[in-house]
Amino acid sequence: MAFKPNYNQQRSDRNRAKEQKKQARLQRRDEEAAKRKASRGDGTEATGGEATPGGLPDPETPPSDPNL
Repeated sequence: MAFKPNYNQQRSDRNRAKEQKKQARLQRRDEEAAKRKASRGDGTEATGGEATPGGLPDPETPPSDPNL
């Protein structure tokens, strides 16, 4: 005779598999983001200093290069 179904165990198995899939997806996404960051370099070098969220240089911080 077959075993009686254990719904709690089946549900925990499904949740465990779902969580593993989610972690793998997040890890892959982080690795791809790191590759993109490494390939384009750091964004603060192109602006000449610290950048504000709008992309413009911060007016209170003088540029690091006096020739700018």
